Amino acid sequence: MIKRLGSSVFLWIVAGAFTIAMAQKDRWQQKVKYEMDVNMDVESNTFKGTQKLHYTNNSPDTLFRAFYHLYFNAFQPNTMMDVRSRTIADPDRRVGDRIYNLKPEEYGILKVNSLTMEGKAASIEHEETILEVDLPRPIMPGETVVFDMEFEGQVPLQIRRSGRDNAEGIRYSMAQWYPKMAAYDMRGWHANPYIGREFYGNFGDFDVKITIDKNYILGGTGYLKNANEIGHGYQDEGVTVPQPTGNTLTWHFYAPDVHDFMWAADPKFTHDKYQMEDGPMVHLLYVKNEKTEENWGKLMSYTVDAIRFMSENFGEYPYDQFSVIQGGDGGMEYPMSTLITGHRNIRSLVGVTVHELIHSWYYGVLGFNESSEPWLDEGFTTWGTNVVMDAVFEKSENFIQDGNYRSYFRLASAGYEEPLTTHGDHYNLNSAYGPGTYSKGAVFVEQLSYIMGRKNFDRAMKRLWDEYKFKHPNGNDVIRVMEKTSGLELDWYYDYFIASTKTIDYGVKGVEADGENSSKIMLERIGLMPMPLDVVVTYQDGSQETIYMPLVIMRGEKPEEEGHPKRVKTQKWPWTNLSTEVKIDRPISDIKSVEIDPSQRLADINRSNNKYEVTIQMDKK
Repeated sequence: MIKRLGSSVFLWIVAGAFTIAMAQKDRWQQKVKYEMDVNMDVESNTFKGTQKLHYTNNSPDTLFRAFYHLYFNAFQPNTMMDVRSRTIADPDRRVGDRIYNLKPEEYGILKVNSLTMEGKAASIEHEETILEVDLPRPIMPGETVVFDMEFEGQVPLQIRRSGRDNAEGIRYSMAQWYPKMAAYDMRGWHANPYIGREFYGNFGDFDVKITIDKNYILGGTGYLKNANEIGHGYQDEGVTVPQPTGNTLTWHFYAPDVHDFMWAADPKFTHDKYQMEDGPMVHLLYVKNEKTEENWGKLMSYTVDAIRFMSENFGEYPYDQFSVIQGGDGGMEYPMSTLITGHRNIRSLVGVTVHELIHSWYYGVLGFNESSEPWLDEGFTTWGTNVVMDAVFEKSENFIQDGNYRSYFRLASAGYEEPLTTHGDHYNLNSAYGPGTYSKGAVFVEQLSYIMGRKNFDRAMKRLWDEYKFKHPNGNDVIRVMEKTSGLELDWYYDYFIASTKTIDYGVKGVEADGENSSKIMLERIGLMPMPLDVVVTYQDGSQETIYMPLVIMRGEKPEEEGHPKRVKTQKWPWTNLSTEVKIDRPISDIKSVEIDPSQRLADINRSNNKYEVTIQMDKK
């Protein structure tokens, strides 16, 4: 039965529908602004600080609770990180049982002593690496509130990423060191405990003051606001730095539009810097000795070349500085900076620096969720590492992504691969996480160029940057950019290659005469994942032609690609059909071989059946 609605009710429904439509159309994300003042005691490795957080709720939701990350608390015996490391079948060798064997003075500790919102006390509970907060009142949509906090901590002995006194003797690698508001997005709160994987945070501004022993040299995220008071190579040219009046210095950093803040400190750091033309100031901080002097001396030019290449090809680096700092336990990315271990040969040193630098584009500015979609950040970065290293360090004579493909093939045949939609912390094995997120993620990216065509792919990569920088795109956003750029439907590619472990395996089953002046090529799909095919026919005179076979579900075709054999025929292949035949107007005596994807961009797990040598078959007759 239909009832007449009153005008006020009708207007309320219309207004509500308009609000919902706008909420769906406009992308929202929370905004943070941190002001922190921290005192570091280098004798006890402890610190105390205050934090003022301006938090803007740009979501359409009313928030009744909030959560902070307290990452340092993971470094205590019997924490979730410790238990996971001691019970997983293949523990990270850097961790193992080291957390379990820490002494109390080596623990990581991060404790919030007080928290207020708009001057009213909030109810808090420390749940290991998460601070659970019951708000004194709800935060309404569109509202900005101010949290005031007092906190203290103890820097753990360096085990994973952050900490003190790492294996190379660096005093402080201060990553994940402060109470950090958890991200809230369209999926709700991301208050994930720290198990050992990676991170996700809100974009915002950081104003950080760090008071520390005057002999320590610092670097990391942010611009040093009082460089002419600090010195240590940061001061402007020609400026005389005043001598400190006490035993400490206060370093004042400011970092706009970032989602984390890292700093490192050591009294032995050498500080080199180089101002790029139309680019950032590049800082290197490392301890100069026989293991570092030569290679770190060469590192600056490679870093500059890599920044320039990335800015020209994938999007202009948006900050005014980038710092490469010796520290941590390998290589780890942070906004405007990276921590890397420094006792490396030149190729390893450049390679890890380039890798972590490229994270600045995908983790740092695009802001992929490293926790729930680690394949996006690591995949794009691993793919980009090979591209950039080929451009600035050493040209490869082979397919530059070959190593990533071979790593993925080993994983696919091992029997323990998991879908890349698996949350980073929840992989059953480290040996499934690594080649999955890094190698298979990189294959995903390179295969897009195969499906779309290289020119479309290059355009889409820049479009992804232009449309989504500082917006936390997800896997679906990436696919949609690729679709809008290429005009193809690509949801099937995500569903098969990311959300499943189905594999690609096509074969050339045979080539037969089909009358006196034509031939027939028989193709088969053996694997469970369908893909478009580039089938290259090589003739006895050495000439080549391409038969292009797009999937019907692509709803379109990629353009012909430069540097590939001329396309002479296009024939669609329905994914339901396990085999098909292609007829060509050339006698079989003209054909030397037929090969599926000689470019090797197709991640076919069994390439032994991809090429059919017709001449061998003819010799047997």
